[in-house]
Amino acid sequence: MKSPNVSTVTEFQLLGFQNLLEWQTLLFAIFLFIYFLTVTGNIVIIAVVSQEKRLHSPMNTFLKHLSFLEIGYTSTTVPLLLANLLSQRRAISFPACIAQLYFFVFFGATECFLLAMMAYDRYLAICSPLHYCFLMSPEICTKLVAISWLTGLGTGFLPSLMISKLDFCGPNQINHFFCDLPPLMQLSCSSVYITEMVIFILSVAVLCICFFLTLVSYAFIVSSILRIPSASGRMKTFSTCASHLAVVTIYYGTMISMYVCPSAHLSPEINKIISVFYTVVTPLLNPVIYSLRNKDFKEAVRKVMRRNRGICGVRRKGSFFVR
Repeated sequence: MKSPNVSTVTEFQLLGFQNLLEWQTLLFAIFLFIYFLTVTGNIVIIAVVSQEKRLHSPMNTFLKHLSFLEIGYTSTTVPLLLANLLSQRRAISFPACIAQLYFFVFFGATECFLLAMMAYDRYLAICSPLHYCFLMSPEICTKLVAISWLTGLGTGFLPSLMISKLDFCGPNQINHFFCDLPPLMQLSCSSVYITEMVIFILSVAVLCICFFLTLVSYAFIVSSILRIPSASGRMKTFSTCASHLAVVTIYYGTMISMYVCPSAHLSPEINKIISVFYTVVTPLLNPVIYSLRNKDFKEAVRKVMRRNRGICGVRRKGSFFVR
């Protein structure tokens, strides 16, 4: 319960990249370009997978939901970052800060669960191809996707609730570009021991367990790949899995370094750079790696583009004759 003598903070100041004032315009252009590519690329993936029946497989269903996630995940932080790069005030109200924190944890946790499900899907497809249709039926795929979303929905609730119950009596400057857990706890003037322990346990449960399950799946996949007799077949399959694993490792590695391993010894600027990787970079890389290395997906994109060009051509001809 908050003490009546404690003056409550009603808004925070997001300092962002204050040490790079002369680079604000360049940073704005870079982040805007990446955000545009991320949103556009993910919308294309959602549209193509939805329109093409040949892509209605469990893997592409997971990919479509991953694209939804990446749009929501990056939109939780990047638009505010862009606005603050061009603004002097850089203020965010306390309720808006808690809301941003909730959606950040919600989308981030859901992505962890979904990436683990996608790794399990690839494990079944490569290691048990004869039983794949039975073990990963459309009904099972739908249930796994629902579990990912619902578990992420619940995961975001507890940290947000506990942070909202802390006392904030000043200063109100968050040395970050969004409302993240560590800088918010550093600003609290009440005891954060229980909050830190709960968030640590939750982070270990979500990040480390999902990462471990993903690594185990890929370990079995690599073991299966090594048994492929054709050298070209081994290289093709391994290059695809290696790119998937590289992006997953970047995402989990940066998240674990922030929320599981102690990062207090790192400077705030280093923490911001680490945060850029999992809030800005991986939302762009994940769908690109999973889709552009997929031959069926690239062919479906060409087919959709040809179909849309044909529709536009018919419309232009129709409008000509109408005139």
